[in-house]
Amino acid sequence: MKLKCIIVDDEPLAIKVLETHLESIGSVSVLATCNNAFEAMEVLKTGHADLMFLDIQMPKLLGHEFLRTIRNPPKVIFTTAYKEFAIDAFELNAIDYLLKPITLERLLKAINKITDINLAEVKEEPAIINNDGFVYFRADRKMIKAQYADILYVESMKDYIKIVRTNDKPLLVKQSISSLDDILPDNLFVRIHRSYIVAIHKVTAFTNHDVEIGGIEIPIGRLFSQQVEKITKATKA
Repeated sequence: MKLKCIIVDDEPLAIKVLETHLESIGSVSVLATCNNAFEAMEVLKTGHADLMFLDIQMPKLLGHEFLRTIRNPPKVIFTTAYKEFAIDAFELNAIDYLLKPITLERLLKAINKITDINLAEVKEEPAIINNDGFVYFRADRKMIKAQYADILYVESMKDYIKIVRTNDKPLLVKQSISSLDDILPDNLFVRIHRSYIVAIHKVTAFTNHDVEIGGIEIPIGRLFSQQVEKITKATKA
């Protein structure tokens, strides 16, 4: 889902540069462009914005002064030619402070910070297991059904798990790998590492040190070496 943003800047060229960069990035859509704080105020009243690119030196009301007037502001990235306002910006919980001229690389880095924050704000949603051969995961703000037969492996990524599937894109879910390991059927899945659960019948090759699944080599953790017996038994079945 794309982030909706507004751009607030009194320089048409600066707005154009941001619009061009955002079009290249693709994960952010421009809801509106505004030449001053008062135009932005009206947009925020009528439309939902996830993000505001906010210039500081503007006529009538400076950007950081405007931000102090907003009760529930969207996430803010300051865009300015002046270094001296950086402390004020971060005291207002700005996501980032970009100095003009803004490069595509620097803008992308700032937007990635928002993605990380959004992930951190998501509450853990345990998977919902069904005995008929599938499991529901909450991802992308909805419940997504995953057939056991389609899951290749699960990878732990700090507070999240990535479910890699055969026929669809991976799912990123706010859940611990241990809690998922507790509920997945142990005749179909085995945990071989503190960071990995694999589908037993999807393993195409293995040694005492790793398994191959979906063209990927996954290490076997020292504490999980006995679990390889499940894979060995599966190859003999």
